[in-house]
Amino acid sequence: MIATLIAFVLAVLLVAGWQGTRWFKVAHGLLSPLLSLPHTAAALGLAFLIAPSGWVARLMSPWATGWNRPPDILVLNDPGGWSLIFGLVLKELPFLLLMLIATLPQLQVRDRTNVATALGYGAVLGWCLTVLPGAYRQTRLPVYAVLAYAISNVDMALILGPTAPPVLSIQILNAMNDPDLGLRAPAAAAALLQLVLVLVALIIWKAGEVAGATCVQALLWRGARGNSLAFRALKPIGLSTVTATAVLLFSGLLAHFLWSVTGRWRFPDVLPQSFKTRTWDRAGEDLLFTGFTTVSLAFLVAVVALALVIGCLETEHRRGRAMGTGGVLILYIPLILPQISFLPGLQILLLLAGVNHGIWPVAVAHLVFVLPYVFLTLAGPFRAWDRRLATVASALGHSQQSILWRVKLPMMLAPILIAIAIGMAVSVGQYLPTLLASGGRVETLTTEAIALASGGNRREIGVWAITLTFAAWIPFLFAYALPALMFRNRKGMTNG
Repeated sequence: MIATLIAFVLAVLLVAGWQGTRWFKVAHGLLSPLLSLPHTAAALGLAFLIAPSGWVARLMSPWATGWNRPPDILVLNDPGGWSLIFGLVLKELPFLLLMLIATLPQLQVRDRTNVATALGYGAVLGWCLTVLPGAYRQTRLPVYAVLAYAISNVDMALILGPTAPPVLSIQILNAMNDPDLGLRAPAAAAALLQLVLVLVALIIWKAGEVAGATCVQALLWRGARGNSLAFRALKPIGLSTVTATAVLLFSGLLAHFLWSVTGRWRFPDVLPQSFKTRTWDRAGEDLLFTGFTTVSLAFLVAVVALALVIGCLETEHRRGRAMGTGGVLILYIPLILPQISFLPGLQILLLLAGVNHGIWPVAVAHLVFVLPYVFLTLAGPFRAWDRRLATVASALGHSQQSILWRVKLPMMLAPILIAIAIGMAVSVGQYLPTLLASGGRVETLTTEAIALASGGNRREIGVWAITLTFAAWIPFLFAYALPALMFRNRKGMTNG
């Protein structure tokens, strides 16, 4: 809950204080590529930075710290879980920020903030009083999804979380994978407890929403304008913190790369003393096979999700009925419910059905989580498509099927490719569904990177983490480059 609150507040401060400025565009541009960064890669990168022998300690040693060897300080896996909180904030901030930005075109932000400014309100408080209530109503479900993930995540908790004892989700996973079948019943009970914890957290968060609305009303009645020094300090805090987030995540990726080509790198040297590619050479064959499996699986799942989503949205168009709130909630259920609460049950169902071997059970498990993201990515552009074009095509004798394949889908190539890229990025980053659906038999870049994280070989971790990151980013490169190449003479069709 602490991580979700901090990430949401920082996203609000950046948008409230800097929207429409050049610095806001820079921060937005820095954070956008990080949205598709797998949680595993982000956690491993942060571990490389903040570990006692990490880059931060190297930059400050020995001139500021006096350390000539790594200090005996428990930074990673600390009992309080602060490194895990820090990692969750870094990873979820770009997501919440972009979800918040996506709501702004529908809220007449300029008109509202102009009224607040004319009445003497400061930029941050004026935005929070006039724009935030409407923006939050539309971002409530993404915030709930972030909160549920933060409480029950497994991949980041394995790398950054406390170990003595570990968080509940890790204890459930260990019990489910234990050879002692007697532990399955306690694991099932603990999985239900995890679900209850998430529901309780959502109730507490909902109560916080009510308390926040009461505070907003109190501020309105008091007439506080938010021009005090404390309120003015919020503006630079938002920009500097979000920029630092982007710098830290990119620095983690750079640390991955340096470790992957490091020959000798002794503490407290800031840079390696020598560079070698022997780690890449040693991992070459396994890396290619596992990378091919990961990308192929991600592409298969994303294409199936795309077909289902297009079928749903086209049905909406033809029947003239949009999906209601209940339908959207059903889509979000896999993102709000903790994975560790229902995936062990899915694993048992697959075992009973005898379909727990091969890549297909993993694809089904991935589809559960990829489908919501593909739908949410494509629904806006699909629904905003100008229906008058269908009327013109129909008048020229085209059927509804012909209009879909020859008019609508070609015009929506850019958002379709972005939806596929997002779906592939989500699939690439799935750890727990891959592990449980296959019983550990299907190896992906994510499962291998997390397995290596327990070994502590930074060179191998760097190789697999860099490959994992590129597996998530390359689809976006194609998604942006292909429409620009195909429609270079039609600017309106080069983006979604």
